[in-house]
Amino acid sequence: MNDLSKARQPRAVDRIDTRPPAPASATSRAAGAPGGGPQLFEKRKAVHPQKIDGRFRRFKWLMMLITLGIYYATPWIRWDRGPYAPDQAVLIDLAHRRFYMFGIEIWPHEFYFVAGLLVMAGIGLFLVTSAVGRAWCGYSCPQTVWTDLFQHVDRFVDGDRNAQMRLAKAPWGPKKIAKRSLKWTIYLVIAFWTGGAWIMYFADAPTLVRDFWSGEAAASAYITVAILTATTFTLGGFMREQVCIYMCPWPRIQSAMMDEKSLTVTYKDWRGEPRASLKKSQAKPDLFGACIDCNQCVSVCPTGIDIREGPQVGCITCGLCIDACDRVMDEVGRPRGLIDYATLEDCDREKTGAAARPPWKALLRPRTAVYFLAWGGIGSGLLFALGTRSHLDISVAQDRNPPFMLMSDGSVRNAYTIKLRNMESRPRAMRIALEGLPSATMWTDEIGREDAARALTRTIPADRAQPLRVYVIAPPETREQDFAFSVTSLDEQAEADSSQARFNAPED
Repeated sequence: MNDLSKARQPRAVDRIDTRPPAPASATSRAAGAPGGGPQLFEKRKAVHPQKIDGRFRRFKWLMMLITLGIYYATPWIRWDRGPYAPDQAVLIDLAHRRFYMFGIEIWPHEFYFVAGLLVMAGIGLFLVTSAVGRAWCGYSCPQTVWTDLFQHVDRFVDGDRNAQMRLAKAPWGPKKIAKRSLKWTIYLVIAFWTGGAWIMYFADAPTLVRDFWSGEAAASAYITVAILTATTFTLGGFMREQVCIYMCPWPRIQSAMMDEKSLTVTYKDWRGEPRASLKKSQAKPDLFGACIDCNQCVSVCPTGIDIREGPQVGCITCGLCIDACDRVMDEVGRPRGLIDYATLEDCDREKTGAAARPPWKALLRPRTAVYFLAWGGIGSGLLFALGTRSHLDISVAQDRNPPFMLMSDGSVRNAYTIKLRNMESRPRAMRIALEGLPSATMWTDEIGREDAARALTRTIPADRAQPLRVYVIAPPETREQDFAFSVTSLDEQAEADSSQARFNAPED
């Protein structure tokens, strides 16, 4: 049996097959092609997963409820930001170029926060993949979540696996038409809710729903809902595992990130081979392995693969085959773990008779530590920047033509456009002052030169950036030099900011 297991078990570096499943035979390829030529694709074989219960199935239920709950419910959560800001907890306000997430408000010039979150998401995927394989695909990927939801609809309308297969082979008649119509209607309702929930992240949800059904919403809202309804209906209802196997690039990328230390769903062929029915294996226990060839692991797989053929691109490591195999092993009185989460290194050790290592110990290794430290470091940096950022900002743009003006009394005047940004959800009084440039004063379009001073006060509306035209004048003997505009909020926070500027003057 050792020779057999060696023959069936590929080397560690070659264990992950990223190729899509090959067609059954050359004859079948040619049979469906016009003129007898080769067929360029394999016809989809419908997958009807069998219902199963177990720890991984319950975890998938939990993840589905959490992810769908967050997606559908989040736009309806309210968050009080005062009378000058929207009260939707999570809102992407494209019209005003703002992103709101509970107590956080991101402005366009703070896009680095969004970039940091995207980097964290990427490193998080690397961390999860290197530690537990394709767990993202198995539990949290939108394609997986909606496919799982639609498969439960299949069971609700058509019955479990055998009933679905019988109905699929049955000729079209009143019963089949009724069942298909009901099922596809439920698909369409789910798909429509999915598209409708998406657009609510970009506008106030109650207002948008009212405008949508009254026909007063923007055309982009209807187009977006139509596109997302069609894609959800098609990808989740009909294409399903084809998206994972043929369309999504992530499985191929992940295979380059996994190694012999990564946890993945594994069939322990040195225990299971050679296979035989329960009756045969009980009659000659020394000749056969633990696998009784019941195919339960194939029946429950949402992508229809056989995990006993080794890791492959169709495996999303959801663990349902583990639940099915463990149940069968319990029923026949054999040890669990014939299919299990394990690393290739641990499998090699178990072949030699060593005790199985707890899966959590596989997570404690340098590679996952580096990913986690990088992920945590970026997250800590973003939190620090978010906690220490100022809620006011000043930027200065100087007139280039002319660079300065000589006044009749010989003094020199420069013109600037100042932009004052109030990032609080309330109006704020701000003091704008000159730093440097001795003896210089300034005025604006609202006040005359006779009222010029080294400091001005303005009230900036809530959650707004307001431009201010400022003229700075200096005595005739002033040389070209650098100075700064400073701004300070006149409230209990007393936040401050400054921006460097250049004062141009004639050369001697």
